[in-house]
Amino acid sequence: MRISKYCSIVLGALLLGTAGCKKLDLGPSYQDTDLTFWEKPDAAENSLNNVYAGMYSSDYFFFNESLSDNAFSSSSVNGGQAQSIAAGAYDGRTNRVAGEWAFHFGGIRNVNNLLANIDKVPGLDGGLKSRYIAEARFVRAYHYFHLVNWYGNVPLIKNEISYEESFRIARSPKAEVVNYVLTELDEIVGALPAKAEYPETDKGRITKGAAAALKAKVLLYESKWNDAASVLEQIMNGTYGTYTLFNSYAGLFEAQNENNSEVILNLEFVPVHRTHSMQRFFIPFTEGTLISGMAPSQSLVDDFIMTNGKGINDAQSGYDANDPFHNRDPRLEASIIHDGSSFMTKRGETVTIRTAPGTGDNALDKADASKTGYYFRKYYDRTADGNNNSGLNLILIRYADVLLMYAEAKAMQNQLDEATWNKTIRLIRQRAGFTDPAALNFSAYAGVGNAALVNIVRRERRCEMALESDRVFDIRRWKIAEAVMNGPLYGMKVGNANVVADRRVFNAAKHYLWPVPQADIDMNQNLLPNNPNW
Repeated sequence: MRISKYCSIVLGALLLGTAGCKKLDLGPSYQDTDLTFWEKPDAAENSLNNVYAGMYSSDYFFFNESLSDNAFSSSSVNGGQAQSIAAGAYDGRTNRVAGEWAFHFGGIRNVNNLLANIDKVPGLDGGLKSRYIAEARFVRAYHYFHLVNWYGNVPLIKNEISYEESFRIARSPKAEVVNYVLTELDEIVGALPAKAEYPETDKGRITKGAAAALKAKVLLYESKWNDAASVLEQIMNGTYGTYTLFNSYAGLFEAQNENNSEVILNLEFVPVHRTHSMQRFFIPFTEGTLISGMAPSQSLVDDFIMTNGKGINDAQSGYDANDPFHNRDPRLEASIIHDGSSFMTKRGETVTIRTAPGTGDNALDKADASKTGYYFRKYYDRTADGNNNSGLNLILIRYADVLLMYAEAKAMQNQLDEATWNKTIRLIRQRAGFTDPAALNFSAYAGVGNAALVNIVRRERRCEMALESDRVFDIRRWKIAEAVMNGPLYGMKVGNANVVADRRVFNAAKHYLWPVPQADIDMNQNLLPNNPNW
């Protein structure tokens, strides 16, 4: 979107906040109120920009990874106390648990405020108003998608409510909220343009493809495999616009390739005007210049297959524990930095990163360095400023995700055949750089059985989508969190053993849903009963 739009985001938020608090019939001439704000021709656009800005959080996007088995957060405070959550030591007062609830309901409030007042905006073209309304309703659906995933039953607020009502509202069943999200997405898709129909100045806005892809993801998360596959087939057939895999896996996440052919939904940033500084937490300490707050796990590293398509524990894989990064999935090197990795600094210098003990400032025995001996490379932005403030967009849904969801939906129905493989996993691996027929051809896996095929698709998803905020939701919907989030989290091998970076706790009877924040319960007892065992 245009830079000028984002310049008005903060102003718009302040105006809306002021109007919402004062409840005055008349205000001073130099200050907008709820009566005057909507009388301006650009009020709808400014308010919608505010809605976009609050669609998701860069902090949540990245630190979600350390709430899964993909990564470890070494800080007790970063990511809303992500380390404590992964250790099972949290409750309704924990920052992330309380913050996520407030973040999404704040976003829903902004959408409802726009929808309640957009008719007041003078001179707003009817077609543009319909599109703005559809964009806003998508963002509200996106907020509810996250709320039900974390909290299950949540208050379903479809319109503006009064201050008093907010203290009485109860939680609606998750199924009702999910049905509302799906209905909303069906109703708005016709009012949204396809990606190619937006002018250059409006790139990044919500599209038909985004609405369809979110609908498919909601259906997948609800295990409605056939329904999800049907929507995904429509996306793949071009019903909602044209999407293709970008020609470079590593390049997909570089600033010069933003809004490429694979991107379906972005969280938009604009250098200088709207940035995030998250990369300082996960790139090598010598480049991040602050404490390394998040690091990849050995479990993630081990799940990247060999170039012959076999897992490292397969006796026929050719894996050499003394040369563990040789002949590995090309996405491993594109995503993760290990001892001996080549790395280009923001100054344009190519350096070798050493993480083994005693090898320098990035080594795992240094106090502020990675505790696993690994760093993330994906989403490293060389154009970020000296304080690592980056304007790089964060991709929330992309076409490879569509292909992986389709492969999963078909596998879960025992329908993952050669035709499905060739238009999903094979394409994704070819783009990643695989050339060995043993990795590309379905015949190499044809006799393994459906349960093994499901696991192959899940592994492919983990590696392709690492550091893209998906794994934490995948292990929860697959109900494997108690298996992968309990016990030690290992880092690189030192001597004869892997270092233990963390110890995790996940109680299946309790942790699949977060508790309703304690502060909200204190203000509104109708939010009870809380989720099981909280």
